[in-house]
Amino acid sequence: MYAVIDIETTGGQFNKEGITEIAIYKFDGVEIVDQFISLVNPEIPIQPFVVKLTGINNAMLRQAPKFFEVAKRIIEITEGCIIVAHNAPFDYRILKLEFDRLGYKFQKPTLCTVEMSKVLLPDAQAYSLGKLVRSLGIPIADRHRASGDAMATLKLFKLLLDKDIDKQIVKQQIKNEVHQGISPKLFDILENIPTSIGIFYVHNDKGNIIFIGKSSNIRKKLNQIFTADTKIAKRIQKEVYTVTFEETGNELIALLKEREELLHNKPVLNPTQRKSPFLWSVYQEKLENGYETLKIHKSDGRKNAVQSFKNQKGALQFINDLYKENEIVEEVQNALSSAENINYPTVLHNELFSLLLTSNKLKHNNIIIVLKGRNLNEKSAVVIENGIFKGFCFFDLNYQILNAQVLSKILIPLIYTKDVLNTVKHYLYTKKDYKIISF
Repeated sequence: MYAVIDIETTGGQFNKEGITEIAIYKFDGVEIVDQFISLVNPEIPIQPFVVKLTGINNAMLRQAPKFFEVAKRIIEITEGCIIVAHNAPFDYRILKLEFDRLGYKFQKPTLCTVEMSKVLLPDAQAYSLGKLVRSLGIPIADRHRASGDAMATLKLFKLLLDKDIDKQIVKQQIKNEVHQGISPKLFDILENIPTSIGIFYVHNDKGNIIFIGKSSNIRKKLNQIFTADTKIAKRIQKEVYTVTFEETGNELIALLKEREELLHNKPVLNPTQRKSPFLWSVYQEKLENGYETLKIHKSDGRKNAVQSFKNQKGALQFINDLYKENEIVEEVQNALSSAENINYPTVLHNELFSLLLTSNKLKHNNIIIVLKGRNLNEKSAVVIENGIFKGFCFFDLNYQILNAQVLSKILIPLIYTKDVLNTVKHYLYTKKDYKIISF
């Protein structure tokens, strides 16, 4: 659990400052579960340059609660949380300073989005909150006010969580929980798991990922694992300390992310995937008589396939659908019926094959695939550029994906292989829950 904080102060001499406004959003990694926003009477004058910067003046704070009046609420909302702030050393110092004045020891682990951004967004031109979020297309309102800056920090933090492939942020959270002696049981774990589509990570008590899974219903899948009696399931039940998860909003990103996470983290309880699941492919070939040819072969990584499949039947059905779309039904039906009686590879050809290759479902050179996001206010995008899979992202505003400079910054890259592109192409062929933008 995270407490995303922003504090506005009076300014002035170091360790003599007072809080004028505070905003805290309690964030469980998916959504805001609680919030606290308040002006605070610092009982000392505000520096003129701060008044000009924030718009908060002494008159506005005369009737505001003093810090001791909001201290209990701050303790309650931050209980069991990691403090997250943009320039966390400053906000955390100010908060501790106010509690020290009350004689209360306030101590929490912290995460700084400035330092995280330097690691996960190394190409950013500047790391001030305003410039950074604007470069990422993240909207920011009420700049230099606690609620606006805290909300912008929260949105930035969500992006950083997505980009944290090594899961260092989550591991830090788990280590903090272990230090506090928190040890959730299997039933308690399931209570906090959503029923949505996404990826889940099973951690041991060292924070290490020991198993990764994907499901259209994460809680249902975990429940099956926690009640199964297979060898791997029993090891998971014995070694699990906690489970973290990432909602993806759609099946395509779940498929891509699961594969990436397995390759990157190599969990000890996941079977090693040595072979591609796409065993059969449809290839384009030109014959001596000038015909363009569709040939079904076992997949060959050295060749560029038109489309790849897990079995021969899927490859044949693809050819059937392709011709049917272009109203060349009778010839294909005859070819398919005869193909049942001949050995593979099967060859199908037609003078209009060049027309087939220009159909939208086969053009994957420069496209953005827009899909559902993790909530109603969000969408996701998968980007292919020059026929190469570049990555995915989540976005709130169309501007973020239509502006090439912003898109490159919010994009979450994955290790590129032909299997990645085959997964995307197969999804486009079999599903209809997306929109394609060409660029």
